[in-house]
Amino acid sequence: MTAKANFSWTGRIILSVARLLLTVRHPALTVRFVKKLGYLPNPAAPETYHEMLLWRKILDRNPLFVTLTDKLAAKAHISSACPELALPRTLWSGRDPADIPLDLLAGDVIVKTNHGCAMNIFVAGGDPNRGHIIAKVRHWLRKRYGRRDGEWAYWPVVRTVFVEERLALSGTRIATDIKVHVCGGVVTHAWVEDKAARRSLLLDREANPLPGRDPDYPREDQAVPVNARLLSYVRQAVSIAPAIAGNLDYIRVDFLVTDHCLYAGEIVVYPGAGYGTCTNPAFAGEIERLWRLDQSAFLRRHHKGAVALYAEALRAKLAN
Repeated sequence: MTAKANFSWTGRIILSVARLLLTVRHPALTVRFVKKLGYLPNPAAPETYHEMLLWRKILDRNPLFVTLTDKLAAKAHISSACPELALPRTLWSGRDPADIPLDLLAGDVIVKTNHGCAMNIFVAGGDPNRGHIIAKVRHWLRKRYGRRDGEWAYWPVVRTVFVEERLALSGTRIATDIKVHVCGGVVTHAWVEDKAARRSLLLDREANPLPGRDPDYPREDQAVPVNARLLSYVRQAVSIAPAIAGNLDYIRVDFLVTDHCLYAGEIVVYPGAGYGTCTNPAFAGEIERLWRLDQSAFLRRHHKGAVALYAEALRAKLAN
């Protein structure tokens, strides 16, 4: 009893010191967290969903995260894990946008870079023009994405431009995107977006619609209408996502919705850069319940010195 109490007291001291050191070492991330979410985080012993994402950004350097954030490498990962799932075709890839074949830019395609988010140019019938595309993509390729928000897994990605087929998404009819959150092989929720109609919908793992709005579409009249086709797609996405997620402690698997079938979208290591919110507290609560930090790459790795003491103290706290 005394030894246990002494260890618990020692562990609390270690975690308190670690909290101070991590906060001092990452002041910009701490300040941004407070501005975005309104409270001072504990990056050493996280308990909330957003603190866990902050902890992941600071400490959990899982090499697989680099593969999953690389949009081209993620395609190969998805194809290996779930070969029956359709993937948007990559029509060309390279290091210099000036090398993109002229005929590709005359059709309907998407020009993307592989090392960040929102780096997409939708091309239709030669518009925008080639010069605009080259200038825009070269600007993106010079940028180390995720630096401001500490999303380190983007940084080692070999920056590449690629041209992808442009799918006819089912916006205004069904939806455009389905985003499935998975913790250790267990789905927590699915989030449906219809970007064309500016609507969204939260569902549980059984595809039951739930209340709750997101910052992009905050009004209650912006809920995606429920229909049998939508629910069928959500159930399909929920059944596929765990195979893609594997044994990762937490990940988001995205799908694209067309009239004919689901396509693979992206795999997201840092949803909302770590700041995304929902008005339904059950969304974050279920992730917090199922996210096993002890299954993270950081806590499964052997450490030495002070880091080993910290890892041991955090494991003990998680076990209580």
